[in-house]
Amino acid sequence: MQAEQLMQRAIDLALLGLGKTYPNPVVGAVLADKDGQIIGEGFHQGAEHAEVLAIKNAGAIPAGATLFVTLEPCNHFGKTPPCTDAIIKAGIKNVVYAIKDPNPVASGGADKLNAAGIKIASGLLSDAAKVGNQDWLTKFSLNRPRFVLKIAATLDGKVAAADGSSKWITSSQARADVAKLRSQSDAILTSTKTVIDDNPTLDSKGTGKNPYRIVMGTSEIDPTSNIFNNDAPTELIKSQDVKALLNFVNQASFNRVMVEAGPTFASALLAAGLVDEVILYLAPTIFGSGTNSIADLGIATISDRLDLVLIANEVIGVDIKLTYQIPHKEMAGVK
Repeated sequence: MQAEQLMQRAIDLALLGLGKTYPNPVVGAVLADKDGQIIGEGFHQGAEHAEVLAIKNAGAIPAGATLFVTLEPCNHFGKTPPCTDAIIKAGIKNVVYAIKDPNPVASGGADKLNAAGIKIASGLLSDAAKVGNQDWLTKFSLNRPRFVLKIAATLDGKVAAADGSSKWITSSQARADVAKLRSQSDAILTSTKTVIDDNPTLDSKGTGKNPYRIVMGTSEIDPTSNIFNNDAPTELIKSQDVKALLNFVNQASFNRVMVEAGPTFASALLAAGLVDEVILYLAPTIFGSGTNSIADLGIATISDRLDLVLIANEVIGVDIKLTYQIPHKEMAGVK
């Protein structure tokens, strides 16, 4: 395998850790021999780091082996010892990483490895690695988790019919995909109105770990609501001030917060600049009337519109899944 293929494998492995690693990044690592054959691999799952798992998976490491890792190996004692120490101890003499670590606490790994006589190369497939770690990288550029808004709507942009009914607009396949997205998120954010109207559980439906649940709003909700079951912790923020929300999610150090709520709350987050990505599931149906997917944003003229960037599209069952990013100028400096 070529170097690009080996790094891509590490990036793919890193994605398997989504929702499992906060407050730390997702990281994948691949060890290859001098002929480019994979001899060990691993990804961070919340405990041992990817580099350590790849070394353990390889067992004996032959001369000329190269470690490919999506993020600069850490150089500090946290929950685990520095990965740099494990790499040096294993006798690895070549390390290729995609992204420099922006965390000042953990950075400096490349310098330490270089001082130990290890050949270092950086920047291989860095753009792809950044996409895979965009939740964690957002914390260093925007000082908050990355917020992902999920919307399920009809072709004419309705999330509920005129009588308020909304189950189910999209197919079972699309709902299964949403459950997977929940398992990849650190927390799910909803409103008291959604809890009152729909009584959701907001769990991963057995596809993976259940995310932390956050309910925000001033309305009183039934303490026996499904949102308070024992499947996952639930935080009730009795406020409509986004500062209260940011205080909680930053203290928890979440990487990704997925938003599943009605148009009023979702639009308030959009207006506050707290949405980074929109995942829209479009069902092949039309209501003609009902509740719009987005409420009034105060946009009076076309020049003030909020433009999104389409980054992915997929057919799921009979529905179309469209993924959009909302660009932030602050993210441009992330390396």
